[in-house]
Amino acid sequence: MASDKLTHLDDTGRVHMVDVGGKGATERRAVFECRVVLAPETYRLLKEQGMPKGDVLTTARIAGIQGAKQTASLIPLCHPVGLSYADVRFSLLDEASSLRIEAEARTTGPTGVEMEALVAAQTAAMTVYDMCKGVQRDIEITDCRLKHKSGGRSGTYEAGEPERPG
Repeated sequence: MASDKLTHLDDTGRVHMVDVGGKGATERRAVFECRVVLAPETYRLLKEQGMPKGDVLTTARIAGIQGAKQTASLIPLCHPVGLSYADVRFSLLDEASSLRIEAEARTTGPTGVEMEALVAAQTAAMTVYDMCKGVQRDIEITDCRLKHKSGGRSGTYEAGEPERPG
């Protein structure tokens, strides 16, 4: 599926924004996931909403949605995308003292929303770090990956399950 032509380079080799004006609008959806690994005590405080800075997950969810909406301002060659939906979901993984973050973005348009979902997941993870760093400095943000992508010329991509516990 990969093309030999680099789409973000023009004929002279200069970086440019890809022209998507001739592409038809299709329904597009992307889901990224990542993990935030915490020490058991930090995880307990998060789970019991006992962090000194307040409600970590609500704040991280809002931050992730805001991040999705600001993607084109952060990534130089991304097109501004009119999102029809953005969300951030969390799964608490007790056995691993970690948090799984799943971010989803949707639109109907000529270009995909993978970057919006990625920025949402990472912004949510960075917000968890920010709100927990007073309790623990060595928090790890790991395993960021595209989980699902659909719509557009390249069709649907579905990642398999990762081979790791939790």
